[in-house]
Amino acid sequence: MSEPQLCDLSSSGRRGVRFPTCDVPFSDLPEGLLRQDLPLPELSEVDVVRHFTHLSQLNYGIDTGFYPLGSCTMKYNPKVNEEAARLPGFTGTHPLQPVETVQGNLLLMYELQNWLKEIAGFAGVTLQPAAGAHGEMTGIMIIHAYHVARGDLKRTKIIIPDSAHGTNPATSAMLGMQVVEVKSDSRGNVDLEALKAQCDDTLAGIMLTNPNTLGLFDEHVLEVVRIVHAAGGLVYGDGANFNAILGIVRPGDLGIDVMHFNLHKTFSTPHGGGGPGSGPVGVGANLVDFLPGPLVDIIDAGDDENPPLYGFVTPRLSVGRVKAFHGHFGMHVRAYTYMLSYGGAGLRQVSETAVLNANYLLARLRGVYKLPYDRTCMHEFVIEGHLEGAPEIHALDISKRLMDYKFHPPTNYFPLIVPEALMIEPTETESQQTLDAFADVMIKIAEEAHTAPELLKNAPHNTPVGRLDEVKAAKELVLCCGVAPLA
Repeated sequence: MSEPQLCDLSSSGRRGVRFPTCDVPFSDLPEGLLRQDLPLPELSEVDVVRHFTHLSQLNYGIDTGFYPLGSCTMKYNPKVNEEAARLPGFTGTHPLQPVETVQGNLLLMYELQNWLKEIAGFAGVTLQPAAGAHGEMTGIMIIHAYHVARGDLKRTKIIIPDSAHGTNPATSAMLGMQVVEVKSDSRGNVDLEALKAQCDDTLAGIMLTNPNTLGLFDEHVLEVVRIVHAAGGLVYGDGANFNAILGIVRPGDLGIDVMHFNLHKTFSTPHGGGGPGSGPVGVGANLVDFLPGPLVDIIDAGDDENPPLYGFVTPRLSVGRVKAFHGHFGMHVRAYTYMLSYGGAGLRQVSETAVLNANYLLARLRGVYKLPYDRTCMHEFVIEGHLEGAPEIHALDISKRLMDYKFHPPTNYFPLIVPEALMIEPTETESQQTLDAFADVMIKIAEEAHTAPELLKNAPHNTPVGRLDEVKAAKELVLCCGVAPLA
């Protein structure tokens, strides 16, 4: 049964809003501005509140259940982060205020820049990019500017491993670079021979996701970096999976030249519907001059009686501003609070627990589902949703059936190099009891695929909305409830 719409609840004469007496002369609206045939429902205030509260309870969110989406998982967003971001000293300021009046805000940004530099082993960080993909764009702009500044104008090739994040080739192509894909080897690493074949004097760099989208740490990462650098290229690190190595490995120490951080993943700030995102970029010493400006820095060291004065500086060869003002400041506050809460040792434990949880869950599902690369995983892993002996069952069927058991589905059909891929990331915040409950359901669904495949093919059965025709939904958009599509 579909949920009742507001029009269904309407009753003539009910009113939920009473406007004050008009204190200005009435005026007719311009012709065509008001729709005479708009069926506005007549409802009391309590009807409206109950309706929308009920609808909100039909949503699935991180505060209501396990969210095993792989790659850019929405992890738990600690409530203390939200309290900190709502402090009046942060919410009541404006980026155009004189720097003397926002020293607390600038101190936070300065320290966040430095903490990210230290954690990842970089010489400089910009907080401007508004999301991970925006950070990618910024990183490739910096790589391009570096080659141009050296007069090496023919370097326009960007190598993208087939295990990279899907935004990487889009980012490179959007900036006019030539995208070349390199295959993975039998263990899920970058194929070194295929890489060497592409490393010529047109190489601008490689975009390396490590750990990659298979949930695997590249066993040849130092050799990949050496090969690319030997050819005159730079190494871009996609930091979306940094939460697997936080406090354990510093990408800058591996030779990574530039990397974006996903604050919404590694440092717990909201993402997607809870957004906005934030994608700071870190660079090695050879690229600091190209960072977007302005950056926060100490512009007056102060003395025994006066504290340092924080302000803005622009790097000498900056690629320019990439975001209005100074990035998503509220996300900076949340990430800063998260780092303060954990400290250095705690941040390392975050990664260790994320990797432990993923390997525990993988151990429970190994043998039930096909594992294309049977290795110790990092923070996530990929299994195939195509079960032997049940050829008609697909990854989508498994995911839809999970909804009947009150679990959000994992990421489907990505990465593309795994057929019927199911990418699962439990994160560090989930208990063993939750992981066991999820594993038990996954095992039960695998059994159902053999004994009652129709349960999967027609799932979900007990959700507010059944299985949708996703192709039709994409082709025939209906953006308003109860309104027929426009002719």
